[in-house]
Amino acid sequence: MSRTGLRQKAKLVLMTQPYSIATVLAQAPFCSLFNPLPAPRSIVTMTNNTHQSSNTHLEAVFKQKKILRSSVRKALKGMDPSSRSQEDNAVQNIILEAPWFRSSQRLCAYISCSSLREVDTSKVLSEILQNPAKDGHTQMGKKLYVPRVEDKNSYMRMLNITHMDDLISNSMNILEPAPVDGDGNEREDVMQATDPVDLLLLPGLAFDKSGRRLGRGGGYYDAFLKNYLELVKERNWKQPLLVALSYSVQIMDEGVIPVTPNDVPVDALVSPAGVIPITTAAQERCH
Repeated sequence: MSRTGLRQKAKLVLMTQPYSIATVLAQAPFCSLFNPLPAPRSIVTMTNNTHQSSNTHLEAVFKQKKILRSSVRKALKGMDPSSRSQEDNAVQNIILEAPWFRSSQRLCAYISCSSLREVDTSKVLSEILQNPAKDGHTQMGKKLYVPRVEDKNSYMRMLNITHMDDLISNSMNILEPAPVDGDGNEREDVMQATDPVDLLLLPGLAFDKSGRRLGRGGGYYDAFLKNYLELVKERNWKQPLLVALSYSVQIMDEGVIPVTPNDVPVDALVSPAGVIPITTAAQERCH
């Protein structure tokens, strides 16, 4: 068949398709009928603009977070030591008396660092470790997992400890569990545990009453929480309660804390003024 005949046949086939497609292809050079058409410039431009807009938005968010972190650090640094101590005690007493804490059997909790001006958790940890779970049984005690930073790529594990002596200072002089116990056995990683945790006590720099949490910029907790919550979903476990501990100066107005898709919100806040339940799960358990 001649080239003219092929073109006429192609037109006949194409006219059975939607008019816009048939018109574009029928008016194209013969070779383009047998080769892919380049993407319309408008689509390429729109994709590039969307990508650039997304990058610009993220850059703006990171800049806002940096400014807010600096502001909150100044506020924490300006806290009177006696006021800080009073707020530490108030937050911990609220936790220790809370039904959702008392009923928890397995939990993750951070080890407070005074140089980072985190809400103190020493009283809560001591209470847990004075009555730990025996041989994996939690009916009469609690099983505790605490954080260990493994590298600078936001990789953090939660390892089981039974005594404060299980902790060692890392390169930043922050207490964390040694990877093995006194007998040389590897500590249980919460990601390999056969049972779910009920509660996670979380640190942070700033929070709001809609559940937004501003960390210190390393992404360790957000990465861990994302992975653990995916594990919970895969195993069809009950969702743990995510509770952040906060000084009064760390609670922001709603909308002040910028977020990205990687930021994991919390279920409730504990401040010196009391428990602030945010999600439905928290409202049911923190009544």
